[in-house]
Amino acid sequence: MAASTRPVVLDVDTGVDDACALLLAARHPALDLRAVTCVGGNAPVDAVVTNTLTVLEAAGRLDVPVARGAARPLLEHPVNAAHVHGADGMGDLDWPKSQAAPDPRHAVELLRDVLLEAAASGDPDDLVTLVPLAPLTNVALLLRTWPEAAAGLREVVFMGGAAHVGNATASAEFNVFHDPEAAAVVLDAAGELGLNVTMYGLDVFYDPRVTREDARAMVERGDRGPAELGGRLVGFQCERFDSTAATIGDAGAVCAVIDPSGVRTERLPVRVELAGTWSRGRTIVDRRDWSGDMAHDPHGAAPSLVDVCLDVDAERYARLWVDTLTGALMPSATGEEG
Repeated sequence: MAASTRPVVLDVDTGVDDACALLLAARHPALDLRAVTCVGGNAPVDAVVTNTLTVLEAAGRLDVPVARGAARPLLEHPVNAAHVHGADGMGDLDWPKSQAAPDPRHAVELLRDVLLEAAASGDPDDLVTLVPLAPLTNVALLLRTWPEAAAGLREVVFMGGAAHVGNATASAEFNVFHDPEAAAVVLDAAGELGLNVTMYGLDVFYDPRVTREDARAMVERGDRGPAELGGRLVGFQCERFDSTAATIGDAGAVCAVIDPSGVRTERLPVRVELAGTWSRGRTIVDRRDWSGDMAHDPHGAAPSLVDVCLDVDAERYARLWVDTLTGALMPSATGEEG
């Protein structure tokens, strides 16, 4: 690993926007993509594994181990988001599927091994940033089964939840709604283990957008590589939602790892609602600023403090994504200047 790169592991349910995130993580020179773990969510887990290997092959990164993880939530029945991501989970692009095989380990075992190796190195620069972009089932199982693996973590930057809005329901974001118990376990474990956690949620998720024109230019490169695949993924979303631009979605969370000054965060207590007819899966972000209210709350303060993303420099992140996939990185987009 070069001294200037940051080790990262992505946990995904690929997914159009997970594919956008994988392309960025696999190609950006500031990141050292150590592994990718898969979980059921946007698509069934076996499709997620195939899609993930396909994306990494397009990115020229089949050196990265990919492991199959949990097929279903801890308690809920599995659902998917084919209405958003297409029948195959990745835009029905007719892109050739990778024939590569996944790592034989379970995703939780791969996470454990990568993190324990990072912890054993004794080098703070070797600590891993874990970027879950999916239901948090694998991460919950890891932190409860092998909490000692957390010693290999620098931070957790997850795509999920929101302070103000929902999408799976009026209250809840899809990743948390899909497995709210897992999200609650992860936040609880993070508090116990002293982990730094950033929530890149729906408050910023939709803002970084790539235009149909930029996507068309990426496709016209015709390289069957990251630029063409990224452009086709954006084009699929533009067609599906009849729009002139599309979000890069989960890729924004990877942007926040590369260039954290592109988001404004507040460190706030966060809980996950596990009951409630209309609110199950909602992230309860406590923005009260008077200690009297907090002291008299019968529930007490939430044990986990999270850096909640509330605003994003959308154009900056969209350009970072396009420039990375097309090989046209500008220094200011990498966070090296400005």
